[in-house]
Amino acid sequence: QVQLVESGGGSVQAGGSLRLSCSASGPTFSLYLNCMGWFRQAPGKEREGVAAIDEDGSTSYADSVKGRFTISQDNGKNTLYLQMNSLKPEDTAMYYCAASYFVGDLLTPSEYKYWGQGTQVTVSS
Repeated sequence: QVQLVESGGGSVQAGGSLRLSCSASGPTFSLYLNCMGWFRQAPGKEREGVAAIDEDGSTSYADSVKGRFTISQDNGKNTLYLQMNSLKPEDTAMYYCAASYFVGDLLTPSEYKYWGQGTQVTVSS
Protein backbone atom coordinates (compact mmCIF):
# COMPACT_ATOMS: atom_id res chain seq x y z
CA GLN A 1 0.00 0.00 0.00
CA VAL A 2 1.37 3.38 -1.01
CA GLN A 3 1.32 6.16 1.56
CA LEU A 4 1.63 9.82 0.70
CA VAL A 5 2.51 12.46 3.27
CA GLU A 6 2.39 16.18 2.47
CA SER A 7 4.27 18.95 4.24
CA GLY A 8 5.15 22.58 3.76
CA GLY A 9 1.79 24.26 4.06
CA GLY A 10 1.27 27.38 6.13
CA SER A 11 0.05 30.94 6.20
CA VAL A 12 1.57 33.63 4.02
CA GLN A 13 0.68 37.07 2.76
CA ALA A 14 -0.31 37.66 -0.82
CA GLY A 15 2.74 37.72 -3.05
CA GLY A 16 4.60 35.29 -0.87
CA SER A 17 5.90 31.80 -1.62
CA LEU A 18 5.58 28.31 -0.22
CA ARG A 19 7.07 24.96 -1.20
CA LEU A 20 5.00 21.87 -0.67
CA SER A 21 6.54 18.41 -0.45
CA CYS A 22 4.96 14.98 -0.79
CA SER A 23 6.83 11.90 0.32
CA ALA A 24 5.76 8.50 -1.00
CA SER A 25 6.44 5.30 0.88
CA GLY A 26 5.48 1.67 0.63
CA PRO A 27 6.75 -1.60 -0.80
CA THR A 28 9.41 -0.93 -3.41
CA PHE A 29 7.45 -2.57 -6.20
CA SER A 30 4.52 -0.27 -5.51
CA LEU A 31 6.52 2.95 -5.85
CA TYR A 32 6.75 2.90 -9.63
CA LEU A 33 4.10 5.56 -9.71
CA ASN A 34 3.82 6.93 -13.21
CA CYS A 35 1.69 9.94 -12.43
CA MET A 36 1.72 12.27 -9.48
CA GLY A 37 -0.07 15.51 -8.91
CA TRP A 38 -1.20 18.26 -6.61
CA PHE A 39 -4.84 19.02 -6.05
CA ARG A 40 -6.63 21.52 -3.86
CA GLN A 41 -10.00 21.98 -2.30
CA ALA A 42 -11.35 25.18 -0.84
CA PRO A 43 -14.34 25.19 1.53
CA GLY A 44 -17.57 24.70 -0.37
CA LYS A 45 -15.79 23.94 -3.62
CA GLU A 46 -14.92 20.78 -5.50
CA ARG A 47 -11.43 19.37 -5.49
CA GLU A 48 -9.49 20.63 -8.49
CA GLY A 49 -6.25 19.73 -10.20
CA VAL A 50 -3.41 22.19 -9.72
CA ALA A 51 -0.36 20.57 -11.29
CA ALA A 52 0.69 17.08 -12.27
CA ILE A 53 3.59 15.23 -13.82
CA ASP A 54 3.78 11.94 -15.70
CA GLU A 55 6.46 9.28 -16.13
CA ASP A 56 8.03 11.15 -19.03
CA GLY A 57 8.34 14.33 -17.02
CA SER A 58 5.56 16.05 -18.91
CA THR A 59 3.65 18.50 -16.77
CA SER A 60 0.16 19.95 -16.72
CA TYR A 61 -1.00 23.02 -14.86
CA ALA A 62 -4.34 24.59 -14.13
CA ASP A 63 -4.69 27.90 -15.98
CA SER A 64 -5.05 29.71 -12.68
CA VAL A 65 -1.54 28.75 -11.55
CA LYS A 66 0.45 28.77 -14.78
CA GLY A 67 3.55 30.91 -14.47
CA ARG A 68 3.33 30.94 -10.67
CA PHE A 69 3.52 27.29 -9.59
CA THR A 70 6.12 24.69 -10.57
CA ILE A 71 5.83 20.96 -10.02
CA SER A 72 8.93 18.79 -9.77
CA GLN A 73 9.97 15.42 -8.42
CA ASP A 74 12.99 13.66 -7.01
CA ASN A 75 12.59 10.06 -8.06
CA GLY A 76 15.54 8.95 -5.95
CA LYS A 77 13.75 10.21 -2.85
CA ASN A 78 10.22 9.37 -4.04
CA THR A 79 9.30 12.97 -3.35
CA LEU A 80 7.07 15.37 -5.22
CA TYR A 81 7.31 19.14 -4.84
CA LEU A 82 5.17 22.14 -5.62
CA GLN A 83 6.86 25.52 -5.62
CA MET A 84 4.22 28.21 -5.27
CA ASN A 85 5.17 31.81 -5.97
CA SER A 86 3.16 35.02 -6.17
CA LEU A 87 0.48 33.48 -4.02
CA LYS A 88 -3.00 34.99 -4.07
CA PRO A 89 -5.83 34.81 -1.53
CA GLU A 90 -7.75 32.62 -3.99
CA ASP A 91 -5.00 30.00 -3.66
CA THR A 92 -6.17 29.36 -0.11
CA ALA A 93 -7.18 25.70 0.17
CA MET A 94 -6.25 22.30 1.47
CA TYR A 95 -3.62 20.93 -0.88
CA TYR A 96 -3.44 17.21 -1.54
CA CYS A 97 -0.83 15.03 -3.16
CA ALA A 98 -2.07 12.17 -5.30
CA ALA A 99 -0.47 9.36 -7.25
CA SER A 100 -1.44 6.59 -9.59
CA TYR A 101 0.01 4.17 -12.10
CA PHE A 102 -2.02 5.22 -15.10
CA VAL A 103 -4.30 8.18 -15.64
CA GLY A 104 -6.15 9.58 -18.59
CA ASP A 105 -6.28 13.24 -17.68
CA LEU A 106 -3.49 14.32 -15.33
CA LEU A 107 -5.61 17.00 -13.64
CA THR A 108 -8.74 14.93 -13.01
CA PRO A 109 -8.96 13.90 -9.33
CA SER A 110 -11.01 10.76 -9.98
CA GLU A 111 -8.15 9.31 -12.05
CA TYR A 112 -5.89 8.95 -9.02
CA LYS A 113 -5.68 5.95 -6.74
CA TYR A 114 -3.62 7.15 -3.78
CA TRP A 115 -4.09 10.32 -1.75
CA GLY A 116 -2.37 12.07 1.09
CA GLN A 117 -4.12 13.69 4.04
CA GLY A 118 -3.51 17.22 2.82
CA THR A 119 -1.69 20.32 3.99
CA GLN A 120 -3.39 23.67 4.51
CA VAL A 121 -2.32 26.75 2.58
CA THR A 122 -3.74 30.10 3.67
CA VAL A 123 -2.96 33.30 1.81
CA SER A 124 -4.01 36.60 3.36
CA SER A 125 -4.46 39.85 1.50
